[in-house]
Amino acid sequence: MSDAPGRPMKFPYTFSAKIAQFPYKFYLQNLWLWRYWAAAIVISSPLFYKIHKMSNSPENVSKWAEIRRKEAAEHH
Repeated sequence: MSDAPGRPMKFPYTFSAKIAQFPYKFYLQNLWLWRYWAAAIVISSPLFYKIHKMSNSPENVSKWAEIRRKEAAEHH
């Protein structure tokens, strides 16, 4: 692999240069938000999956279709 360039740009003008020079390691190590955000996603994903499965079950879908059909019949 080739070595990195000798010196970085004084100001990264392009979007890709800004992404390349962004201090990701500093932010990941020093900001509490990233750690708690990752933990929250891991902890809450099973809960959201269960809610999704319950709300999209065939029984629930048919129940809501019936409710919407009755509401449409009342308005016409």
